[in-house]
Amino acid sequence: MAEAISIEHMDPYAIDIADIDVSRPELMQNDAHWAFFERLRQEDPVHYCKDSMFGPYWSITKFNDIMEIEKNHHDFSSDAGIVLGDRPEDFQTPNFIGMDPPKHDAQRKTVQGVVAPMNLAKLEGTIRSRAGAILDSLPIGETFNWVDLVSIELTTQMLATIFDFPFEDRRKLTYWSDMATSGELAGGPTPEPARRAALLECLETFTALRDQRQKEDLKPDLLSMLAHGKDTQDMPPMEFLGNLVLLIVGGNDTTRNSISGGVYFLNQNPGEYDKLRANHGHIPNMVSEIIRYQTPLAYMRRTALRDVEFNGKSIKAGDKLAMWYVSGNRDEEAIERPNDFVIDRERARHHLSFGFGVHRCMGNRLAEMQLRVLWEEIVKRFHTIEVVGDVERVQSSFVRGYSELPVRLHPV
Repeated sequence: MAEAISIEHMDPYAIDIADIDVSRPELMQNDAHWAFFERLRQEDPVHYCKDSMFGPYWSITKFNDIMEIEKNHHDFSSDAGIVLGDRPEDFQTPNFIGMDPPKHDAQRKTVQGVVAPMNLAKLEGTIRSRAGAILDSLPIGETFNWVDLVSIELTTQMLATIFDFPFEDRRKLTYWSDMATSGELAGGPTPEPARRAALLECLETFTALRDQRQKEDLKPDLLSMLAHGKDTQDMPPMEFLGNLVLLIVGGNDTTRNSISGGVYFLNQNPGEYDKLRANHGHIPNMVSEIIRYQTPLAYMRRTALRDVEFNGKSIKAGDKLAMWYVSGNRDEEAIERPNDFVIDRERARHHLSFGFGVHRCMGNRLAEMQLRVLWEEIVKRFHTIEVVGDVERVQSSFVRGYSELPVRLHPV
């Protein structure tokens, strides 16, 4: 009897299109999803998958269609959660990205000040000194995992800063972020009981810190803002946890995977690396291109509030939709040569990686600043960050992330 072919080794054009399920986590883990999305964009851009590990769902795969869904929170709600897996009834962790206006707007406004332009300007010097210290500590001439020593370390240091979290315990933030996003609800390997235990530890730790902040004067950190905000200070415990997880993941996963992705893409495209070495002025634009090309969060979920006709398809009330940012960012009708990595691309910020509309990523400018400052410090020190082994990606259909990126440094 012939061995069944796993989906990542299948020809996406040889499968009945009705049977395509782009939520299978092994597709992204093996970087094998691109052609599946290409076919959906070409032949069935609003695609119904009748059977998946998350149940039936619709895939929205084209740039402009995703923008339409993002803008229409009257028909397509965030309230049921942001991943395709349904939240268990006995462990609900609502957060403001998983809410519709007006409650979303009130909670987001409470914490938005931490990434206000004045605060970002103050943070830049901190980011630069920490990025420099991390880069100066790296082993020259030895192979090491860039993900761990740079991507995770820099983002976790900054996360500890914006929460004013005990700095020596900062890797707990990484752990909680990983546990939150690696659960079965997002196609990850972490069993639900282990995910719950980790998140309850997170809640216990932050509740004690929040209680302390409420006794102190308001300070410009996220936890102090949550503790003093009139719309957030009395949040029920699970809602507090939901918002903590949102802010931790938002400040960790996206930036750290773009830091790793940038090194990987420049190695895949040596001509672009030459272009960067010849003109460091490309860095701000390159940052936007890295974020588009990486698309750190592959999708966001919406749930139909009523029966809707959308691009010729009948979507029923209660149906789940995945807005596949990872596909929209490669839509040939919206972005010229979308499969090419071009560091001086015109309109490089024209991408979906931060979402769109009322749910656009609150920390997008902070993420861009961290990447820009890091690359400004990298090019001062290193002629090449050479990828010297196989990259390993995380198991998820939600987070497009890396666990291993073996590199060797070549100083200027």
